[in-house]
Amino acid sequence: MIEFKQVKKQYPNGLLALNEINLQIEQGEFVAIIGLSGAGKSTLIRCINRMHDITDGSLLVDDVEISTLKGKGIRQLRRNIGMIFQSFNLVTRISVIKNVLVSSVPEMPLWRKVLGVFTEEEKKRALMALDRVGILDKAYVRVDQLSGGQQQRVALARTLAQNPKIILADEPVASLDPVTANQVMEDFRQINKELNMTVLINIHHVELALEFANRVIGIRAGEIVYDGRAEDVTDEVLHQIYNGSVEEGGNLSHAREAVTN
Repeated sequence: MIEFKQVKKQYPNGLLALNEINLQIEQGEFVAIIGLSGAGKSTLIRCINRMHDITDGSLLVDDVEISTLKGKGIRQLRRNIGMIFQSFNLVTRISVIKNVLVSSVPEMPLWRKVLGVFTEEEKKRALMALDRVGILDKAYVRVDQLSGGQQQRVALARTLAQNPKIILADEPVASLDPVTANQVMEDFRQINKELNMTVLINIHHVELALEFANRVIGIRAGEIVYDGRAEDVTDEVLHQIYNGSVEEGGNLSHAREAVTN
Protein backbone atom coordinates (compact mmCIF):
# COMPACT_ATOMS: atom_id res chain seq x y z
CA MET A 1 0.00 0.00 0.00
CA ILE A 2 2.82 2.39 0.92
CA GLU A 3 6.32 1.72 -0.33
CA PHE A 4 9.50 3.71 0.12
CA LYS A 5 12.36 2.78 -2.23
CA GLN A 6 15.75 4.36 -1.54
CA VAL A 7 14.00 7.55 -0.44
CA LYS A 8 16.05 10.60 0.51
CA LYS A 9 14.84 13.96 1.75
CA GLN A 10 17.28 16.84 1.96
CA TYR A 11 16.22 20.33 2.94
CA PRO A 12 17.55 23.46 1.19
CA ASN A 13 19.84 24.17 4.17
CA GLY A 14 21.62 20.87 3.51
CA LEU A 15 20.03 18.85 6.31
CA LEU A 16 19.55 15.23 5.26
CA ALA A 17 16.29 14.37 7.02
CA LEU A 18 15.79 10.94 5.42
CA ASN A 19 18.55 8.76 4.03
CA GLU A 20 18.03 5.61 1.93
CA ILE A 21 14.62 4.73 3.39
CA ASN A 22 13.29 1.35 2.25
CA LEU A 23 9.95 0.50 3.78
CA GLN A 24 6.70 -1.29 2.98
CA ILE A 25 3.46 -0.74 4.89
CA GLU A 26 0.48 -2.93 4.08
CA GLN A 27 -3.24 -2.21 4.23
CA GLY A 28 -4.60 -2.41 7.80
CA GLU A 29 -1.34 -2.11 9.71
CA PHE A 30 -1.02 -0.01 12.87
CA VAL A 31 2.51 1.38 12.89
CA ALA A 32 4.21 3.55 15.51
CA ILE A 33 7.27 5.55 14.47
CA ILE A 34 9.61 6.36 17.34
CA GLY A 35 12.95 8.14 17.74
CA LEU A 36 14.68 11.21 19.08
CA SER A 37 13.42 14.69 18.30
CA GLY A 38 14.75 15.66 14.88
CA ALA A 39 15.37 12.05 13.84
CA GLY A 40 13.09 12.35 10.79
CA LYS A 41 9.80 10.92 12.10
CA SER A 42 7.58 13.81 11.05
CA THR A 43 9.36 14.16 7.73
CA LEU A 44 8.73 10.51 6.93
CA ILE A 45 4.97 10.63 7.42
CA ARG A 46 4.62 14.05 5.77
CA CYS A 47 6.26 12.73 2.62
CA ILE A 48 3.43 10.20 2.27
CA ASN A 49 0.82 12.89 1.58
CA ARG A 50 3.19 15.23 -0.29
CA MET A 51 3.38 17.81 2.50
CA HIS A 52 7.09 17.33 1.84
CA ASP A 53 8.52 16.29 -1.51
CA ILE A 54 11.24 13.66 -1.52
CA THR A 55 14.64 14.54 -2.97
CA ASP A 56 15.50 11.15 -4.41
CA GLY A 57 14.12 7.63 -4.67
CA SER A 58 10.56 6.42 -5.15
CA LEU A 59 7.49 6.65 -2.95
CA LEU A 60 4.42 4.66 -3.97
CA VAL A 61 0.91 4.81 -2.51
CA ASP A 62 -1.45 2.20 -3.97
CA ASP A 63 1.14 1.56 -6.70
CA VAL A 64 1.10 5.23 -7.74
CA GLU A 65 4.38 7.16 -7.79
CA ILE A 66 3.19 10.19 -5.87
CA SER A 67 6.07 12.45 -6.95
CA THR A 68 4.52 12.49 -10.45
CA LEU A 69 1.14 13.76 -9.23
CA LYS A 70 0.01 17.29 -9.91
CA GLY A 71 -3.04 19.41 -9.14
CA LYS A 72 -6.10 17.18 -9.03
CA GLY A 73 -3.95 14.09 -8.49
CA ILE A 74 -2.40 15.56 -5.34
CA ARG A 75 -5.82 16.61 -4.05
CA GLN A 76 -7.17 13.08 -4.57
CA LEU A 77 -4.12 11.60 -2.82
CA ARG A 78 -4.75 13.81 0.20
CA ARG A 79 -8.44 12.98 0.11
CA ASN A 80 -7.51 9.34 0.72
CA ILE A 81 -5.04 10.18 3.48
CA GLY A 82 -6.28 11.69 6.72
CA MET A 83 -3.77 13.83 8.64
CA ILE A 84 -3.99 14.55 12.35
CA PHE A 85 -1.72 17.03 14.11
CA GLN A 86 -0.71 17.69 17.70
CA SER A 87 -2.33 21.14 17.52
CA PHE A 88 -5.77 19.72 16.47
CA ASN A 89 -6.25 22.47 13.79
CA LEU A 90 -9.86 23.15 14.78
CA VAL A 91 -11.94 26.32 14.55
CA THR A 92 -12.66 26.75 18.24
CA ARG A 93 -15.42 29.38 17.98
CA ILE A 94 -17.83 27.11 16.09
CA SER A 95 -19.55 23.85 16.96
CA VAL A 96 -18.06 20.39 16.91
CA ILE A 97 -20.22 19.18 14.01
CA LYS A 98 -19.31 22.18 11.87
CA ASN A 99 -15.63 21.33 12.37
CA VAL A 100 -16.28 17.75 11.29
CA LEU A 101 -18.29 18.90 8.27
CA VAL A 102 -15.19 20.73 7.03
CA SER A 103 -14.06 17.33 5.73
CA SER A 104 -16.81 17.55 3.07
CA VAL A 105 -15.81 20.99 1.76
CA PRO A 106 -13.23 19.88 -0.88
CA GLU A 107 -15.90 17.88 -2.73
CA MET A 108 -18.60 20.54 -2.58
CA PRO A 109 -19.66 22.82 -5.46
CA LEU A 110 -18.64 26.45 -5.07
CA TRP A 111 -22.12 27.74 -4.24
CA ARG A 112 -22.45 25.34 -1.29
CA LYS A 113 -18.98 26.30 -0.06
CA VAL A 114 -19.92 29.98 -0.13
CA LEU A 115 -23.27 29.47 1.59
CA GLY A 116 -22.11 26.74 3.96
CA VAL A 117 -24.85 24.37 2.90
CA PHE A 118 -24.38 20.67 3.74
CA THR A 119 -26.49 17.72 2.62
CA GLU A 120 -28.27 15.37 4.99
CA GLU A 121 -25.85 12.61 3.94
CA GLU A 122 -22.86 14.78 4.86
CA LYS A 123 -24.40 15.61 8.24
CA LYS A 124 -25.17 11.94 8.86
CA ARG A 125 -21.58 11.00 8.03
CA ALA A 126 -20.27 13.64 10.45
CA LEU A 127 -22.54 12.44 13.26
CA MET A 128 -21.52 8.81 12.67
CA ALA A 129 -17.86 9.80 12.89
CA LEU A 130 -18.49 11.61 16.19
CA ASP A 131 -20.33 8.56 17.49
CA ARG A 132 -17.42 6.30 16.58
CA VAL A 133 -15.02 8.32 18.75
CA GLY A 134 -17.50 8.62 21.61
CA ILE A 135 -18.43 12.30 21.54
CA LEU A 136 -21.74 12.33 19.69
CA ASP A 137 -23.27 14.17 22.67
CA LYS A 138 -20.88 17.09 22.01
CA ALA A 139 -21.97 17.60 18.39
CA TYR A 140 -23.52 21.02 18.94
CA VAL A 141 -21.12 22.27 21.61
CA ARG A 142 -18.53 24.94 20.72
CA VAL A 143 -15.07 23.45 20.41
CA ASP A 144 -13.55 25.93 22.86
CA GLN A 145 -15.72 24.38 25.59
CA LEU A 146 -14.09 20.96 25.18
CA SER A 147 -11.10 19.42 26.91
CA GLY A 148 -7.88 18.76 24.99
CA GLY A 149 -8.71 15.06 24.66
CA GLN A 150 -12.18 15.83 23.35
CA GLN A 151 -10.73 18.28 20.83
CA GLN A 152 -8.32 15.61 19.57
CA ARG A 153 -11.30 13.29 19.14
CA VAL A 154 -13.05 15.97 17.10
CA ALA A 155 -9.97 16.12 14.87
CA LEU A 156 -10.07 12.33 14.54
CA ALA A 157 -13.80 12.38 13.72
CA ARG A 158 -13.20 15.03 11.06
CA THR A 159 -10.61 12.75 9.49
CA LEU A 160 -12.92 9.72 9.63
CA ALA A 161 -15.71 11.67 7.96
CA GLN A 162 -13.57 12.09 4.84
CA ASN A 163 -13.43 8.27 4.61
CA PRO A 164 -9.67 7.94 4.09
CA LYS A 165 -7.73 4.74 3.44
CA ILE A 166 -4.81 5.88 5.58
CA ILE A 167 -4.51 7.94 8.76
CA LEU A 168 -1.26 9.76 9.48
CA ALA A 169 -0.92 11.21 12.98
CA ASP A 170 1.93 13.54 13.93
CA GLU A 171 2.37 13.46 17.73
CA PRO A 172 -1.41 13.25 18.32
CA VAL A 173 -1.15 12.74 22.10
CA ALA A 174 1.90 14.87 22.92
CA SER A 175 -0.13 17.61 24.62
CA LEU A 176 -2.52 15.29 26.48
CA ASP A 177 -2.38 13.92 30.02
CA PRO A 178 -1.57 10.18 30.37
CA VAL A 179 -5.16 9.02 30.92
CA THR A 180 -6.53 11.01 27.97
CA ALA A 181 -3.60 9.94 25.78
CA ASN A 182 -4.49 6.30 26.43
CA GLN A 183 -8.12 6.97 25.53
CA VAL A 184 -7.17 8.62 22.24
CA MET A 185 -4.74 5.81 21.38
CA GLU A 186 -7.52 3.31 22.07
CA ASP A 187 -9.66 5.23 19.56
CA PHE A 188 -6.93 4.79 16.96
CA ARG A 189 -6.67 1.08 17.74
CA GLN A 190 -10.42 0.51 17.41
CA ILE A 191 -10.56 2.39 14.12
CA ASN A 192 -7.65 0.35 12.83
CA LYS A 193 -9.26 -2.96 13.83
CA GLU A 194 -12.88 -2.24 12.95
CA LEU A 195 -12.30 -0.42 9.66
CA ASN A 196 -9.06 -2.16 8.62
CA MET A 197 -7.65 1.33 8.15
CA THR A 198 -3.90 1.82 7.91
CA VAL A 199 -2.65 3.97 10.80
CA LEU A 200 0.82 5.52 11.07
CA ILE A 201 1.60 7.45 14.24
CA ASN A 202 4.70 9.47 14.95
CA ILE A 203 4.97 9.29 18.74
CA HIS A 204 7.41 10.10 21.54
CA HIS A 205 5.76 7.90 24.16
CA VAL A 206 7.48 4.52 23.87
CA GLU A 207 5.06 2.87 26.30
CA LEU A 208 2.08 3.86 24.13
CA ALA A 209 3.81 2.68 20.97
CA LEU A 210 4.43 -0.73 22.54
CA GLU A 211 0.92 -1.09 23.93
CA PHE A 212 -1.16 -0.01 20.96
CA ALA A 213 0.81 -0.50 17.74
CA ASN A 214 1.41 -3.85 16.06
CA ARG A 215 4.60 -2.70 14.41
CA VAL A 216 7.30 -0.28 15.52
CA ILE A 217 9.69 1.61 13.25
CA GLY A 218 12.67 3.23 14.94
CA ILE A 219 14.41 6.13 13.21
CA ARG A 220 17.76 7.62 14.13
CA ALA A 221 19.44 10.45 12.20
CA GLY A 222 17.18 9.93 9.18
CA GLU A 223 17.72 6.17 8.92
CA ILE A 224 15.60 3.19 9.94
CA VAL A 225 17.44 1.28 12.67
CA TYR A 226 14.54 -0.96 13.74
CA ASP A 227 11.49 -2.30 11.96
CA GLY A 228 9.59 -5.10 13.63
CA ARG A 229 6.85 -6.24 15.96
CA ALA A 230 6.16 -4.17 19.05
CA GLU A 231 6.54 -7.21 21.29
CA ASP A 232 10.05 -7.80 19.94
CA VAL A 233 11.37 -4.42 21.11
CA THR A 234 14.12 -4.88 23.71
CA ASP A 235 16.26 -2.54 25.79
CA GLU A 236 19.00 -3.02 23.21
CA VAL A 237 16.63 -1.93 20.45
CA LEU A 238 15.63 1.20 22.38
CA HIS A 239 19.27 1.98 23.07
CA GLN A 240 20.00 1.76 19.36
CA ILE A 241 17.02 3.93 18.38
CA TYR A 242 17.63 6.59 21.01
CA ASN A 243 21.41 6.45 20.98
CA GLY A 244 21.44 5.72 24.70
CA SER A 245 19.28 8.73 25.65
CA VAL A 246 17.40 7.67 28.77
CA GLU A 247 15.48 10.94 28.83
CA GLU A 248 13.74 10.31 25.52
CA GLY A 249 13.85 6.57 25.04
CA GLY A 250 13.82 5.35 28.61
CA ASN A 251 14.14 1.60 29.03
CA LEU A 252 11.89 -1.31 28.31
CA SER A 253 11.09 -2.15 31.93
CA HIS A 254 9.83 1.38 32.55
CA ALA A 255 7.81 1.30 29.33
CA ARG A 256 6.26 -2.08 30.14
CA GLU A 257 5.48 -0.93 33.68
CA ALA A 258 3.74 2.16 32.31
CA VAL A 259 1.66 -0.04 30.02
CA THR A 260 0.51 -2.37 32.80
CA ASN A 261 -0.36 0.59 35.05
